Amino acid sequence: MSQAALQIVPKTASQTKRRPIRFRGRSFMALVLAPEPPADEWLAELDQLTARSPGFFGGRPVVLDLSAMRPTPRAMAALLAELEARKVRVIGVEGVAPTHFEGAHAHLAMPIGGRAAGDLSAPEAPARKATSLVIDQPVRSGQTISFPDGDVTICGSVASGAEVVAAGSIHVYGALRGRAIAGSAGDAKARIFCRKLDAELLAIDGVYMTTDELDPALKGKPALARLDGETLRVAALD
Repeated sequence: MSQAALQIVPKTASQTKRRPIRFRGRSFMALVLAPEPPADEWLAELDQLTARSPGFFGGRPVVLDLSAMRPTPRAMAALLAELEARKVRVIGVEGVAPTHFEGAHAHLAMPIGGRAAGDLSAPEAPARKATSLVIDQPVRSGQTISFPDGDVTICGSVASGAEVVAAGSIHVYGALRGRAIAGSAGDAKARIFCRKLDAELLAIDGVYMTTDELDPALKGKPALARLDGETLRVAALD
């Protein structure tokens, strides 16, 4: 019995079909930390924040704005090491000279990563951008709702361990037990409204208040949070 030889013939380029190169856009919501001198006092204040709210950073990306500190490259490296030791994940640095990004810190010259935003296509006529987001269900523990273009309304409760971040105001038509961060794009006029206050953290335009700083008389009551200069005020809603 003879055996036929098995011959493998490679496909030619014309026979191999490859998918075209695809480009995808990505966007992200990052916290911005803006340290102020002296650095050791600022780090001590940061430690106090994380002690009051241990899950505040929770691995989320952070952009470091060093324009108020104007550190030397060595001082910037020391500050980054301190933040790394505190498990603060810095993805980018701004407010320093380009020479600060040489060597080990080259990757921090521009924020990277983020949430997938879908495929990019050829530019078309600009669509009208939504300025409010309505969530018609409760926000569960571990969830983060981020809206960088305006107000967020939650038609339900925000559980402990959940987070709502909005460029504008936040309205919670239920219990607010998690974290609410309004005015995230620098809007000092933003407000936080809730039907039942029991928040882990409230913040407006970077000014924050943790649960142990809330007036006990307000807990469980309808409440409004707003900025008064550099002070976060929380009052009962009639």
